Amino acid sequence: MLTDIVILAAGQGTRMRSGLPKVLQALGGKPMLAHVLATAAELSPRRIHVVTGFGGDAVQAVFPDAQAIWWTQAQQLGTGDALKSALPGLTGADRVLVLYGDVPLLTVATLREFLQQTPASALGLTTASLSAPHGYGRILRDADGQVQGIREHKDCQPDERVIREVNLGMMILPVAPLQGWLQGLSARNAQGEMYLTDVVLAARADGYAVWPFTLVDATEALGVNDPMQLADLERVFQRQQLRALQMQGLRVADPARIDIRGEVTCGQDCWVDPNVLFVGEVHLGDRVRVGSGAILQDARIGDDVEILPYSLIEGARIAAGARIGPFARIRPGTEIGEAAHIGNYVEVKASKIGAGSKANHLSYIGDAEIGTGVNVGAGTITCNYDGANKHRTIIGNDVFIGSDSQLVAPVTVGDGATIGAGSTITKEVPAGGLTLSRSPQRTIPYWQRPRREKK
Repeated sequence: MLTDIVILAAGQGTRMRSGLPKVLQALGGKPMLAHVLATAAELSPRRIHVVTGFGGDAVQAVFPDAQAIWWTQAQQLGTGDALKSALPGLTGADRVLVLYGDVPLLTVATLREFLQQTPASALGLTTASLSAPHGYGRILRDADGQVQGIREHKDCQPDERVIREVNLGMMILPVAPLQGWLQGLSARNAQGEMYLTDVVLAARADGYAVWPFTLVDATEALGVNDPMQLADLERVFQRQQLRALQMQGLRVADPARIDIRGEVTCGQDCWVDPNVLFVGEVHLGDRVRVGSGAILQDARIGDDVEILPYSLIEGARIAAGARIGPFARIRPGTEIGEAAHIGNYVEVKASKIGAGSKANHLSYIGDAEIGTGVNVGAGTITCNYDGANKHRTIIGNDVFIGSDSQLVAPVTVGDGATIGAGSTITKEVPAGGLTLSRSPQRTIPYWQRPRREKK
């Protein structure tokens, strides 16, 4: 069957108390709508449609590469009216799956099963039995147990509000009769809106089967209406992400204190301490240890790497056996070699650090290539920026750089060279030998420091 997907994303979300349209509120570091679009794409429909309303231009601008057709609901007159906005694009489809831009946790597996189990030309709807159904539309069944309608919570009579079976919102609708069903919707209800759920009555009147699909895990269908619900959903999302990683072998000190805002993979026996943040695409090799408060963004970490607390690694590759931190900053374009050490308050940017090299204290290494077995003393910096352009520093193998040295790029240091502490290097340093630049030390006897006059 030819299936289209329509994502309803027109709501303003006034209870969010935000200038952002609701579907752009972030979950796991991405707009909620991004999650729904990704899920829809994996279902391989004929077309994906998105209906926007409040802030529609801003919503569409966030997804310039989305393979979707965008529609605008001129006035927010309810979900039925929103779907009506996309009707012109449904010509040629057999059925339409309706999703919501603020319901981001539905899995591909669940929706595939929903599509497979709903008979051709039937109306499918998603349901669950909840212990606390407040706020949800109730499923009304006849004496034979067949679904005869959906009553929204605000329109329920007292005896209907005790019903625990609720409508979760997602629907599969046959396209052929859909225009007539939507045209017949009325706004005579507690909210003054055209409810999409009212098409159930129209479908039954036309002899179409109404096919309920009960979700095994109703948390997949949780939506967002206010910041508290968004925070609750974030915790659900994080638990889901973490479970997948734990199946890969990840160990965590505290499952409640880890945040994943992207795609993370890991090898065996990795350990993560509390308050670690993963952003973007991160890969951990085997036996990686990540200390408390570390942030890893778009990073590839080799086997047996130890990342000490409060280190930031962004857009970098760390080879096996390296040791980073604590309080280190590894910036984009950096490659740290095997068994290298980058220590506390060391910043490395767009540089290659060779195997076994060390910069353990208070240094800045930018736009540099450092060989193997190099020792970079405390307080050393590469002066890579002349105010207009960046220049590179090349350091050979087995070099020893004394503390508080400045290497003014462009400059090259040969293999085996030693640079004395406190030197400012502006010219090529030959291989071997000692190079230093210091003013002669002298003492002025009987010199007195200026002192304040006593009042």
